[in-house]
Amino acid sequence: MTETDGFHTLVSRVGEFYITDKAMKGAQKKIEAALAAGGVDERAKDEYVAAVRRYFTAFEREARAHLREVDKRLEHVNQVHFNLTAERGVAVRRIEATQTVLQDCKSVASAERL
Repeated sequence: MTETDGFHTLVSRVGEFYITDKAMKGAQKKIEAALAAGGVDERAKDEYVAAVRRYFTAFEREARAHLREVDKRLEHVNQVHFNLTAERGVAVRRIEATQTVLQDCKSVASAERL
């Protein structure tokens, strides 16, 4: 892959993102227009790459912060799930124990009638 191919790939890849940031959107439109017109000088490339780096560095930082938050929430959900599963087990054992007692009561009552 040549340097030119790599730059075109970068511009294309960035163009696939839905960008709302005014500066990045402007840089993208400007470089796409320059490429369509037939050429981009080194200064334009450097400015574009700097804009992409600024935008995507912030974008990555935001995405990583969001991932940490989601991971915390998942950890909480897993803990709640674990606790509820344990609580359910206790409830099932209590039902089984009470059924045994109630069955014993039934047996004793039947035996007394005889």
